[in-house]
Amino acid sequence: MAQQKHPFHLVDPSPWPLLSSLAAGGLAGGAVMYMHGSGPILLILGFLAVIGCMTGWWMDVVRESTPGSYHTKIVQIGLRYGVIFFIISEVMFFVAFFWAFFDMSIFPRLGHWPPEGIKVFNPFELPLLNTLILLLSGTTVTWAHHALLHNDRKGLVNGLAITVALGFIFTLLQAYEYAHAAFGFKDGIYASTFYMATGFHGFHVIVGTLFLAVCLFRAKKGHFTPENHVGFEAAAWYWHFVDVVWLFLFVCVYWWGGAGGVVATH
Repeated sequence: MAQQKHPFHLVDPSPWPLLSSLAAGGLAGGAVMYMHGSGPILLILGFLAVIGCMTGWWMDVVRESTPGSYHTKIVQIGLRYGVIFFIISEVMFFVAFFWAFFDMSIFPRLGHWPPEGIKVFNPFELPLLNTLILLLSGTTVTWAHHALLHNDRKGLVNGLAITVALGFIFTLLQAYEYAHAAFGFKDGIYASTFYMATGFHGFHVIVGTLFLAVCLFRAKKGHFTPENHVGFEAAAWYWHFVDVVWLFLFVCVYWWGGAGGVVATH
């Protein structure tokens, strides 16, 4: 009677949902207190608690996903739907930033766009280089996926390693770009929407790079098979999403949004 007769995964009782909720609440409370002049102690503790819960929870998921374990075909379908809905929610997240940018750029309150005093980036210098880097990383992660489907372990590891390296290089170049920007976050609506959109995208690149780095580690451990690699699929889909968002940022914010503005020289 105790033998499982269905293909679904009934998760064992876990402390992570409760602990994660408490950690997230502590992080939010610490952020509010910090913004009102209190010290950063609660904020730091909440952040560390969230990271600890995420690590523990995901380690459990990794153990559940090893070949011959709980991730049956039916479970994998459900997980893929979950990733799709997560990416859709992320799309809506960026729609808000683009909405704000287009609202101000198409109907500028100050008469013209970019506003007076803003020196924009030349889109065909560092932004174009970052675009090429992300597009190349999209091809290398696809190469890794293709290699996995054909049970080519060397191609899988090499493709993932190159993708992680390209993601790291993109982050370094964007940090360099911010360090040499001619405007700050508080220098008007153009600066605010620019940094919010590109900054959150940069955060997503960091998350995606870490996601793929974990997949690289797991690939070296032999966790993925051509039939069971939903974790790697989630990382690849997320990375392609990051690529597409950057293309919109490059065209709409850097290129079209900065057209007619004074280009900063360094």
